[in-house]
Amino acid sequence: MQQIGFVGLGNMGGPMALNLVKAGYHLTAYDVMPEAVHKLVAAGATAAKTVADAVSAAEIVITMLPGDTQVKQVYMGDKGVLNSGKKKTLLIDCSTISAQVAQDVAIAAATQGFDMIDAPVSGGTSGAASATLTFIIGGKNAVVERAKPVLEKMGKNFFHAGDHGAGQIAKICNNMLLAVLMIGTSEALNLGVAYGLDPKVISNIISKSSGRNWALEMYNPMPGVMDNVPSARQYSGGFGTGLMVKDLGLAEEAALAKKAPTPLGSLARQLYQLHDQAGNRSLDFSSIIQMIGKR
Repeated sequence: MQQIGFVGLGNMGGPMALNLVKAGYHLTAYDVMPEAVHKLVAAGATAAKTVADAVSAAEIVITMLPGDTQVKQVYMGDKGVLNSGKKKTLLIDCSTISAQVAQDVAIAAATQGFDMIDAPVSGGTSGAASATLTFIIGGKNAVVERAKPVLEKMGKNFFHAGDHGAGQIAKICNNMLLAVLMIGTSEALNLGVAYGLDPKVISNIISKSSGRNWALEMYNPMPGVMDNVPSARQYSGGFGTGLMVKDLGLAEEAALAKKAPTPLGSLARQLYQLHDQAGNRSLDFSSIIQMIGKR
C-alpha cells in the first residue's frame, strides 16, 4: 500500500487517519498535540516529530488543519510540505480555508512539481468516524481521479466543484446554511420545550414535516434526544464553535467580495461570535441552543 503522511489529527483528522490505517495504508502521523499522535500509533501508524518527518517519504500527503495560517505554514514554511516532500507527491488539503489561500498554495505546489487538490469535508465527526464523509473538491480532473482511491477510504460522496478553490467556496456555502439551520432548529426546539413539549416528540414531528433538516435529524442540539452526538456528551468532541465562527467569517468575506447578500449568514455569524465570546469556543457548534435557551 502507498505511504501516507497525515498532518492534523483533531476531531475530524484523527478518525479520518484511523480509517486509512484500518484500510492498510502505511501512515505517518503528525499533530501539535502528541496525545493525538499516540492514538494513531496504537492503531498501527508511525509517529512523526515534525511536519517534515511526516511527509518526507510520503506518496500522498493529507492535511486537516484549523485555518489559513496553519495551512500556509504547513505547506509553505521552511520545513513544510513543499520543501520536505518528494516531487510528484499527491497533496490533499481537507481543511476549510479561504479560496484565495487554497489557490495560492496550489499554485506554489504546482510550481514545485506537486499535484494538489482542496478537498474540504462535510459530515461531522460521526461521518469522519464511519468513513461516510462528503468531499467537496477543487482541482484538476486528472488529480481528482488520482485522489479518489484514498478518498474512498474516508468518505462516501465526492463532488468535483471546479478548479482550485472551488471546493472551499462550496464548503463555506454549506457551512453558512448549516449554521442558519442549527440556530433555527435550536429556536424551534426551545420554543416547544418552553410550552412543555417533550423534545423527542417535537423533534419527531418536525422530522416528518416541512421543517425537517440535517441539524434536527442527524445532529440534534437538544440533550436527551439523540445518542452519539455532541449534545449527548455535553457538547464535547464535535465541530467547535470557534471553527464555525471562522467559517462564517470566510462566507461573509466571500459574500462581500461578490456583493452577494447573505443577511441570515451575517446574523448567524454575530450570534456565534457572541456564543464564542461567552467562553464556548471549544464546545460543539450545536451548543448554540444553550445561548438561545437562556431565559
